[in-house]
Amino acid sequence: MRTLVVLVLATALVMVLAPVFKIVPVAWAQERKVEPSWLHRDVAELHESHIDLTTGSCHYTPIFGEGDAQATLPKAIARFGEMVVEAHEKCGTVSYPQQEEIYFVLKGRGSLNSGDSTQSLAEDDFTYVAPGAPHSIGNSGDQPLRLVIATVKIAASVSIAAPENPVVANLRELKEQQVGGHPASVMYKLMIGPRKTARDRINATYAVADFFLMDFAPGGTNFPHHHEVAEEIYLVLDGEGQMAAGGGMDGVEGLHPAKAGDAYYFRQNCTVGFYNQNKPDAKAHILALRVYVPLPKELD
Repeated sequence: MRTLVVLVLATALVMVLAPVFKIVPVAWAQERKVEPSWLHRDVAELHESHIDLTTGSCHYTPIFGEGDAQATLPKAIARFGEMVVEAHEKCGTVSYPQQEEIYFVLKGRGSLNSGDSTQSLAEDDFTYVAPGAPHSIGNSGDQPLRLVIATVKIAASVSIAAPENPVVANLRELKEQQVGGHPASVMYKLMIGPRKTARDRINATYAVADFFLMDFAPGGTNFPHHHEVAEEIYLVLDGEGQMAAGGGMDGVEGLHPAKAGDAYYFRQNCTVGFYNQNKPDAKAHILALRVYVPLPKELD
């Protein structure tokens, strides 16, 4: 009882003297906000934002990273969002000396212009633009061109090679395959991966670990798991099910509804997974990006 009285009197004294001596009260530990381990966005509810490549006819909707309300949470992903280019228009030309970029065409047709190279883009095309390469996206069709864009930071300590002309590929070129550690109820198309490997269709990245598509069978799952040195984004293209995000001791308790247009961001070491509906013909496709997060120079 005496301790409680002393605490009350001390608090009252601080409140009285604070304006006089400009004392800044220390916030109680309970009031400190902790950064979330995962984020959810419904793309249909998001709004456009102006960035370096946007124009009056080239629009960008941020999902994670630059332009998002919690832009600082992703550590290696600079931005992840959706671009829309109006018919017969183009975006601004950009170049990043220490960032790499990925484009995936959701709908429409257009072109990727990089240096002296111009390559056609069509639905389900994907491409990688190396750091230091000036590039822009144009719409050569009569309908809007919709793309997913991902811009990824490369650590300053990484040596960057001279950029090569971008390679454009299409999902139809890839065979679905099972990935080790995951069940056969989800099949993968491995689109873009590290330059020192030969697993993906385009092997060219510095910080991107994988850019891939998952195809879930009815009742399929990729099992809840986590990545110790990478952050990840899932964008549901079609279908619906339950997303494992965060979770409890078994990694499955944190299940959240996921439908087409839902996007989830997962920090490193956060539980991530997906459970498709267990109904006949219940297919689901998820576009995924996994990026290595550099370790801090000074450990906690």
